[in-house]
Formats: sequence, structure tokens, C-alpha cells
Amino acid sequence: MIRIDKAAWDTMISHAEKTFPKECCGVMLGSDGLVREAVPLPNTYTGPQEDFFVMDPKDLNRVDREAREKGLDVLGVFHSHPDCDAYFSKRDLANSCSWFSYVVLSIKKGRFDHANSYRPDFDQKEAPKEELIYG
Repeated sequence: MIRIDKAAWDTMISHAEKTFPKECCGVMLGSDGLVREAVPLPNTYTGPQEDFFVMDPKDLNRVDREAREKGLDVLGVFHSHPDCDAYFSKRDLANSCSWFSYVVLSIKKGRFDHANSYRPDFDQKEAPKEELIYG
């Protein structure tokens, strides 16, 4: 289960809607399964950004360092799926880590529609849904 505070959730939704029709991405920070902060990051993928995202390792290192300075952990990653459902794609699975939660935001016609969270297994063969509580 992953829980997301209202302020962090609002940041995630705002970033996804502003980035539409491209995929947004970012990192979720908190502790004990509670996301207290969402950090939007630029999608640095050099191909079409409508169906894939890449986060710069320098950004990830900076966010991780800043989180630790605040006493927080990186709990996972969020990204959007423009004009489609919030599913965990094969590409998402292939680029995942089993210790993170992955929140996928469905943004349809520029507005938030729904979300799901996934927790991949160690072998990156499956990513079952996990309970998502937000707001």
C-alpha cells in the first residue's frame, strides 16, 4: 500500500496536466509508505515523449541527496499516460526497481482521469497493483 498526502498528490496531478500531451515524470519522497513530497522532474527522453519517459541520473542523485538531508526516503516514481489508461507497460516493467512503488496517472484530454500504483517483483516479470490512497 502507498499513501500520498494531498499536497504531494496535487503536485503530481498538476505536473501531469501541464506536461500533457507528453508523459511527465517525477519522484515521490516520504517514509513508512507515506508520500509527503512529490518532485516533478523533466522528461529527458530524446524520442517522442508521448509514450515514454527518462529521468536524468543527475536529477535523481540530487533529489535522493536532498531527501536524505530532510530525513525522507525515495519511495517511488510517478509518471503519466496521456490519453490512455493507468497501466504498467512492458517498457515500464523493464525499467523498474522492485523496491519502488510506481504511480501511473491517466491524463485524458489534458485532465486527470484515474491512477493506479504498481510494485514490480525482483525479476521484473510482474508488477501487481498495490493499494493506492491519495488526497
